[in-house]
Amino acid sequence: MIISATSPQVAIIGAGIAGLSCAAALQDAHCQVTLFDKSHGPAGRMSTRQGDGWQCDHGAQYFTARDPGFRAEVARWEQAGVAAQWRPEVRRFDADGTVSRCSATERFVGTPRMTAPATWLASTLELHADSAISALRREKSGWRLHAQDGEPLERHFDVVVLAVPAPQAARLLRDVAPRHAALAAGATMEGCWAMMLQYPAPLALGFDAAFVNRGALRWVARDSAKPGRVGSESWLLHASAEWSEAHIELDGASIAALLLPAFAQLGGPAPERWSAHRWRYAKAAQARDDVCIWDGGQAMGLCGDWLNGGTVEAAWLSGRALAQRICGA
Repeated sequence: MIISATSPQVAIIGAGIAGLSCAAALQDAHCQVTLFDKSHGPAGRMSTRQGDGWQCDHGAQYFTARDPGFRAEVARWEQAGVAAQWRPEVRRFDADGTVSRCSATERFVGTPRMTAPATWLASTLELHADSAISALRREKSGWRLHAQDGEPLERHFDVVVLAVPAPQAARLLRDVAPRHAALAAGATMEGCWAMMLQYPAPLALGFDAAFVNRGALRWVARDSAKPGRVGSESWLLHASAEWSEAHIELDGASIAALLLPAFAQLGGPAPERWSAHRWRYAKAAQARDDVCIWDGGQAMGLCGDWLNGGTVEAAWLSGRALAQRICGA
């Protein structure tokens, strides 16, 4: 490890749960951490769309907490009021037409919206939102980051962490770390079309969420049934990875014309309003077993759910593991 500073300056690109987990652990270890994210705020795919009198989580729908370390973290979130257990009535619609009730699983959500844990974690960190990083350069004084307009940032950093989807990491590393760029480029990321539906009154469908194993849809959920939610009735539709990839370049209206009939087959009526969102890099097609990557010679690391399985828990564990590697734990 080449880091000689007693309080190293660390730049983390990406303020999703992996980047935030890594940042919080490094800050606890007395590193000086700066987060950069191209979005308006933290959370990544733990996202919520809000409108006039309604809201809907359109990325990650819930998370589990099986690892003891992450379970302890979720307990902290619960104590802070930014997460709670969700106990939905869940069904499974199979291809042969059968409908079954899913067994109870301990599921958690952010409260009052899925972004809440990320916002809470970011509240004690230095975060630069709306800050897209277009390039990295390794200089004598350390890592130099370049903004979207190509201009270099004034500061140098002792360490750089990429907590972004694999294709974005590959582009940033192409000229400075070809081996790691090739690894990231080799990870296939699948897209997902999401639709948010608004209704004037609760739907009487007999379930709050469902796994769908037929047609275009793979998951539907009554978002307004999650704890802490306010506003009108809202439902979320997620299309399957295969279907989404096949239709990834369509516009929202075309997607609605295809997905709303699929929801109607489950009993869902036409919504009062709807909106669509394309997640181009929703999850890795095949999980790796790296957990994270740390190159001490270059003082550069990679973390994210694409390295450790596509869940919120996996992302948090990836970021925490990288922080431990950086600190030599």
